[in-house]
Amino acid sequence: MGWRDERHIRYSIERLRQLKVNRIRTLLAGHANLFWGDAVMTGSGFTMALRPWPAEAPESLDNPRLDFTRFNVPYWQKYERMLRFARDRDVVISVIFDISTHPAQPAAGSEDERRYLRYAIARLAAFSNVTWDLGDDLDSFRDEKWTHETGTLLHDRDPYKHLATSHPAHREHQDRASAWFGFTSIQDWSRAQHALMLGERQIQLRTGRIIPQANEEYGYEDHYPAWAPAPPGDSAETLRRVAWDIAMAGAYGTAGESARRGTNVWPDTGGGWINGRGDDTMVMLRGYAHMVDFFTSFDWWKTEPHDELVDQDAYCLAKPGEIYAVYLPRAGQVTLKAEPGRYEATWFDAFTGDTAPLGEVSVSGSSWTSPKAPGWNDWALLLRRRP
Repeated sequence: MGWRDERHIRYSIERLRQLKVNRIRTLLAGHANLFWGDAVMTGSGFTMALRPWPAEAPESLDNPRLDFTRFNVPYWQKYERMLRFARDRDVVISVIFDISTHPAQPAAGSEDERRYLRYAIARLAAFSNVTWDLGDDLDSFRDEKWTHETGTLLHDRDPYKHLATSHPAHREHQDRASAWFGFTSIQDWSRAQHALMLGERQIQLRTGRIIPQANEEYGYEDHYPAWAPAPPGDSAETLRRVAWDIAMAGAYGTAGESARRGTNVWPDTGGGWINGRGDDTMVMLRGYAHMVDFFTSFDWWKTEPHDELVDQDAYCLAKPGEIYAVYLPRAGQVTLKAEPGRYEATWFDAFTGDTAPLGEVSVSGSSWTSPKAPGWNDWALLLRRRP
């Protein structure tokens, strides 16, 4: 939302939609003067300061002199235009109320803060493509008591009961058992995401509430901060594989593109995860788009993780007896414990998106062993029961 010329906003949403992205995390308020190791700077075309209130010095990080009793109506209208453009393209916007990188915020629990929340709900809740996020790295500037009380207020006041979450820096700070909490939004940078997200599902199961499990910060294309795994820990190829690891756990993920091409820095064609703009040098999401093709080729929402049905080096989502979706990170072949019957089988090249039909396979005993995958990279295999 820091783009001064809204054509950049429209371009970014349209480009991401063409890459089969269907949800974007978008700040509503906040300011940062950090570089995060990326070439994105405030300048004539873009600002790192988002001001939903009038400000005497809007570009000041420490003292913008905000008037929390009033609202910057043109900015809210701009946000609504962004939501409308995204909605028309079936893109969901996660509305993030604030971020930890600046001090110019209403006091926690104050009337100024509550007024802001009430106003945001009144203006934005009518959009069908909204989810709520109480704040980015929320536990860096608000505690768990505040999170529970504010999330409950948000849920009670939203007439449409949009999904809501918070995004803490530490994944254990999740209000999992509360009625307002619609899905997790953890951040974890490990490269053992499959086991991690299976574990998150089990933690949630113990609360008695089944909600989506999402890791919304596990890596950025070609970005190597000190806390991230060493290169190639965030290469486009590594993150593509991580995305498969998360999806095959029956969970969801959000990643960010490279910002190396810069904003207000030559060649000024990028911005990536910071402001949404990308160009053809960013390749990570092309690989993610192939994963979308695979999962939308069957009723993925009917399946559950069933890794016990396959060899140790493979992952499986299944509705036993009807659907078996198997992922082989290192190609090869797999032995599947499937219910007897006739199945239509198809290989899927996770790297290129190409498919190789196997035709009908028959399972007569307790298991079936596939032929070797028709390539050396990672592959998926889909079996669907024939009528």
